[in-house]
Amino acid sequence: MSHVFPRHTKGSMPTALRGSGVYLYDSQGKAYLDGSGGAAVSCLGHCDAEVIGAIRAQLDSLEFAHTGFFTSEPAEALADRLVAHAPEGIERVYFVSGGSEAVEAALKLARQYMLETGQPERTRFVARRQSYHGNTLGALGTGGNMWRRAPFDPVMVSASHIAPCYEYRGREAGESVEAYGQRVADELEAELLRLGPETVIGFLAEPVVGATAGAVPAVEGYFRRIREICDKYGVLLILDEVMCGMGRTGTLFACEQDGVRPDIITIAKGLGAGYQPIGAMLCSGEIYRAIEGGTGFFQHGHTYIGHPVACAAADAVVTKLTEGGMTARAARMGDYLLGALTDRFGQHPHVGDIRGRGMFRGLEFVADRESKAPFDPAHRLAARLKAQAMENGLICYPMNGTTDGQQGDHVLLAPPFICSEAEIDELVDKLSASLDAVLEATPNGA
Repeated sequence: MSHVFPRHTKGSMPTALRGSGVYLYDSQGKAYLDGSGGAAVSCLGHCDAEVIGAIRAQLDSLEFAHTGFFTSEPAEALADRLVAHAPEGIERVYFVSGGSEAVEAALKLARQYMLETGQPERTRFVARRQSYHGNTLGALGTGGNMWRRAPFDPVMVSASHIAPCYEYRGREAGESVEAYGQRVADELEAELLRLGPETVIGFLAEPVVGATAGAVPAVEGYFRRIREICDKYGVLLILDEVMCGMGRTGTLFACEQDGVRPDIITIAKGLGAGYQPIGAMLCSGEIYRAIEGGTGFFQHGHTYIGHPVACAAADAVVTKLTEGGMTARAARMGDYLLGALTDRFGQHPHVGDIRGRGMFRGLEFVADRESKAPFDPAHRLAARLKAQAMENGLICYPMNGTTDGQQGDHVLLAPPFICSEAEIDELVDKLSASLDAVLEATPNGA
């Protein structure tokens, strides 16, 4: 009997034994094509020799030094590398152990910045419905996925929420893409005025929404309008790139494609590529200088922040993403993935939308394409697709609640950037076979 507390207590999972390239192998020898990189984590695939070599080399010299006493060479090198490639104005990096920690650090830094600059009345955050920013209470409180939030609402400090930029569901008949983007961006200004803009700290959003909506990018011009509104009212723009950053969308930082400069960015997942637990919160020089010129310390911290081995691993990963050309490869292979998905599912009667950027793609499933009506949640389409795909040797990331937290199903695909065209074809074949099998067993599904 296992003594591990699993994510789900009903049922059991195979034991992962080893990984190689884009495949994971269980203890029975079965191979699984990692079509989602776990949860958009394994951007370099499994058992990359250079990253493993960097970890081993670091362990030979220093395994741990607490950041209350020391900095370390790997942390300094990684921070330099990230800032060199970051959006304009980003000057400092605060290392943590994962995405939720990065968002918590961002929220606390944003609040402390307001205190340091004489604006203690700013206590609120605004985010978007159907967003996800992590599972710790602060991150969960800003997130807009009601199903995940509901059990913990009584103990959270909650943000207010505006509409997502979700063109497939939100753009009205006859409305141009540009007009739609401006309309939903203007909801931020309306919400600031409702709350009192002088009470708002920041606006938090994913440039490409990940787990809860399935690779939904903002339309052209949306984030530029958001930036204008934030600047007008002195509100910080915090971009959550935990899932969509680090080359996943075809640029190192996803916001590069939106032409926008954030005040704070959070990253994780692909930063360590699964080789070590690591995340980071990056902030502007202006925010850092406010802390430096005020109390002089950030009132936050964890034992394992800036871990030398994690930083050494991530520095090797980011080197491969930048100098090694893997981000450019993600853009190129992402085009191939989109083409393969469009060829296979573009006219599928139950695939309503194919979306995303780079190696970050989503398919939204519908009971009827014409009306965009979702499947009845009682069919458990996403859960059954995940199980069927595993049976067929494919790891993918299906989720339900796509449209409003309750209804709708999608699958998120985030394969390693090292995928070949043949491996992408295999991914699409296995996904197609898995979807067909699930729909055949779904009332009105075939």
